[in-house]
Amino acid sequence: MTTPTSSDPATEVAATDLKPKGLAVLKAAFRERRTLAMLLLGFSAGLPFAMLIGTLNAWLTEAQVSIATIGILSWIGLFGAFRFLWSPVVSWIPPVIGARFGRRRSWLLCLQVVIAISLGLVALSRPESGVLGPLALGAALGAFAFATQDIVIDAWRIEVADERVPIDLLSTIYQLGYRTAALAGGAGALLLAEAMGWPGVFATAGLLMGLGLIGTLIAPEPTPTSQASVARERRGSPTLRLAVLAATLLAWGWAAFMLIQFMVEALTVTPAPSARDFTATWGPWIVAATVILPAALAGLIVWKGRAATAAEGAAAPKLADTLYDAILAPLVELMGRLGWGAVVVLCLILTYRITDGVWGPFAFPFYMGTEGGALGHTNAEVALASKTFGVVMTIVGIALGGWALLAIGRMWSLLLGAILTSATNLLFVDLAQGAPNVGAFMSATGLYGLFGAFQIGEPLSRLMVVIAGENVAGGFAGAAFVAYLSALSNKTFGAVQFAVFISLALLIGTLGRGALGELVEAQGYAPMFIIAAWLGVAAIVFVLIEWVRLGLEARKAPAA
Repeated sequence: MTTPTSSDPATEVAATDLKPKGLAVLKAAFRERRTLAMLLLGFSAGLPFAMLIGTLNAWLTEAQVSIATIGILSWIGLFGAFRFLWSPVVSWIPPVIGARFGRRRSWLLCLQVVIAISLGLVALSRPESGVLGPLALGAALGAFAFATQDIVIDAWRIEVADERVPIDLLSTIYQLGYRTAALAGGAGALLLAEAMGWPGVFATAGLLMGLGLIGTLIAPEPTPTSQASVARERRGSPTLRLAVLAATLLAWGWAAFMLIQFMVEALTVTPAPSARDFTATWGPWIVAATVILPAALAGLIVWKGRAATAAEGAAAPKLADTLYDAILAPLVELMGRLGWGAVVVLCLILTYRITDGVWGPFAFPFYMGTEGGALGHTNAEVALASKTFGVVMTIVGIALGGWALLAIGRMWSLLLGAILTSATNLLFVDLAQGAPNVGAFMSATGLYGLFGAFQIGEPLSRLMVVIAGENVAGGFAGAAFVAYLSALSNKTFGAVQFAVFISLALLIGTLGRGALGELVEAQGYAPMFIIAAWLGVAAIVFVLIEWVRLGLEARKAPAA
């Protein structure tokens, strides 16, 4: 086989121009079944999260289940934060039906059936009777299954992307499906509960998981990863690889012990420990042991090691190499590819979504409380502003983010998202201080009159406008962020790498919440939002540094 060494420049330009660009990519992509599959898979990812993490608490509250018991069930949310612990298993071991449907699709089919069954178990429970066994089992099973499903969907999205259906577009479509499910499983479920009761709502959600099954069946199976490409990451001597693997397994074993111990205590100890407190206290240590330490050791392998010779690769026990390929090879590849840039990438991931994540638990106290600048709205008003109008605005933001990714590019979109999420915190500062600027803006633009036509008073209309700004910014930034992380992941190791990225982004938001709570009690809500805005400035700085890093890499690529 020969490779041409030169060609006519005019021909090259013409060939390039035939590729769809900008919004033309969107038109070309929707002729592909991958985009429809991505939309349905995004819906199947968002629905169980909305039902089991949020809406279930509304049913329990209505059934007059104690706050302590609801707290016991809250630990199921940890499955999402720590899913990277079992991502290597999902990445490399197919379920029993894998021979027919392929590794990714067979996992999706199994997990979607499990999620549907778990929602059915919840539907069969009767929390008002005080018997919570079936409900707890269904909720825990469903949370584990949807967290695992997220690993597979993320890997599938990374692996099937190409120039015709780029990762930016697939990431945006996934977000649209996810947020649509959040609207259906949030406000939609609350409305449906009035008509058919909570068991019917959860049974309906179980049936709606059939949309995910359809998405899985029409989704193409990605090309399996070449074992040779994985084996190339077996760098250094067998002794070094075994030592690093042993240290990593010990760290992961400790993390698993801590998680299991907490879960047992949550189910057996009264009063139950707080999942939020556990994550805030032990989350950083678990992340350090299970992500930071293995990443550092992977960097050591890259620094000290070299590509293993055939003899060295054969010298290590087969089981050790198998575990190394599943657990450490993704991190070795990442550290080897990024080099010093890994520090920049890590800082960007840790700071990008912290502006809204860090104060998320204080949102409802701010909306509904009466002290420290809180707004004093009712449950119904907050449900309208946040759970209905707010989710719609998030979807609008995602759509705008998808347009920006295709029209102005990934890094411009990432930077704009960081600026918007930082700036919109200042709107909440204004609300906490009595809304002098927001109120003046709404009077000048006639927005008070527009909302008044729908019988919405001035205080609620101000909240809705500020939530609209914050959620549009959050949706925009979320689309850009997921696209960036997806592009950052190597197709060969996408499942593990993306799971690590998302886990870091989720867990970092828990840091400092205890101190923020004390700050709110002492000084009110306005200082908290000011701090969040400054944290957003840090994200802007890291985006700019990452942009420079990518530019330097791009200039080096032709020379290489």
